[in-house]
Amino acid sequence: MPPGTPELMTPAEVAQLFRVDPKTVTRWATAGRIGSVRTPGGHRRYRRDDMQAVLATQTSPRTEGNG
Repeated sequence: MPPGTPELMTPAEVAQLFRVDPKTVTRWATAGRIGSVRTPGGHRRYRRDDMQAVLATQTSPRTEGNG
């Protein structure tokens, strides 16, 4: 892969990362919850950096007040 080219993930790889079904990943992309790019053949791919950022926001510890 040329330098500066983002690493792309398949729907199955994203699904494994989020522990959901690949169809759920496709629905999220259709709804605009996550970004995707299309291959020349029309398949969806997801930028690894974007997916890791989304995952980090979903799993970040929440601060709760004491009392």
